[in-house]
Amino acid sequence: MKSRTAVLALGLTQIIGYGTLYYSFSVLAPAMAREFGLSTEWVFGALSVSLLVGGLSAPWVGGWIDRRGAGRVMTIGSLAAALALAVCAMAGNGAMLVLGLIAIQIASTLVQYSASFTLLVQLNPATAQRSITYLTLMAGFASTLFWPFTTALHARLDWHHVYLLFALMHLFVCLPVHGWLMVKTRTISDRRDPPDHTPRAAASVTGVIEGAARPRAFGLMLLGFAIQSFVTSTFLVHMLPMLTGLGLAKASVLVASVFGPAQVLSRFTNMTFGGRLSQRTLAIIASGFLPLATGILLATAPSLSGAFAFAIVFGLSSGLSSIVQGTLPLELFGSDGYGKRLGRLTSVRLVVSSAAPFAFALMTEHLGYPISLSIIAVLSTLAVIAFLTIGSPAGPRPTSA
Repeated sequence: MKSRTAVLALGLTQIIGYGTLYYSFSVLAPAMAREFGLSTEWVFGALSVSLLVGGLSAPWVGGWIDRRGAGRVMTIGSLAAALALAVCAMAGNGAMLVLGLIAIQIASTLVQYSASFTLLVQLNPATAQRSITYLTLMAGFASTLFWPFTTALHARLDWHHVYLLFALMHLFVCLPVHGWLMVKTRTISDRRDPPDHTPRAAASVTGVIEGAARPRAFGLMLLGFAIQSFVTSTFLVHMLPMLTGLGLAKASVLVASVFGPAQVLSRFTNMTFGGRLSQRTLAIIASGFLPLATGILLATAPSLSGAFAFAIVFGLSSGLSSIVQGTLPLELFGSDGYGKRLGRLTSVRLVVSSAAPFAFALMTEHLGYPISLSIIAVLSTLAVIAFLTIGSPAGPRPTSA
């Protein structure tokens, strides 16, 4: 199977996966809080707990993907996502809601970027960087489509029925697509595998970091991505209420919708002109956009044009970040053990970022938006420093067909 076919198939399922399992929550959370008589901070705290549990499960999932193949895990994950959304939809109290959200985040580790990136590496490590770029280009439309789509659905349906509809999308769209990918990748794997049938890539790719330098480089990479994910999670989950709190209530959905196209623009620009840049350089650029975006919002609120500028710069950061989260570990450490390594990275990112929704809600309640955003700006600057000090070569990255 050609990598291009896999990218197109995964692009569809990633849009549905991120749109239903992640982006929709910020639209539906206020209704959840009202129905159960809970504070908004409590509901976002429940999301934080679910992200934490999902993060703790990620290394195990990564090892499972390495052993059993990403296609099989994603197929199981589609069924798990449908069941998790259904459980959440049937929640009749806060405790059941928390259980449903935890199930959703565990299912997310089975079907989102970590699994799909590993599938592309298992298909062909030599072309994986280019394939990951194409995939994230498509998946960048998830927020653009699902923030307004969820808002429109919620205007006609309660949040329970919205989640049930999303469960059906996983069952009748994502499950067949992932099942088809599983069969295709298994056919390819059977041609290459040793007798024990452990999935194996066509040819390994070696990393630029070797020997004793690996632990330090891996630690700095983890730190950079963890901080970056904390800040990104804060903005994604709180995008609509944050813009509303800054005086942009009527335009908040419109402003937030710019985020998705900005992600796509950054990925397309990188795909077209970024061939001479290393993945570490792209990580530095992506993290540098975060304090810039925060500064723009602080300096211009409640200006509508300033809010658009914030959403665009933030989208540029998120677009590049989602690429380098998959390609930087491959460039630095190679393809051997990629799934387990990406699982560890995903775990650290999710565990740290799980505090973001609740922490930012708490900060804004006690400190207000200006001070809270100033703290975010300082924190995001530390991610830039972490990537700057990794010390990997900053020359041209490997080209691929």
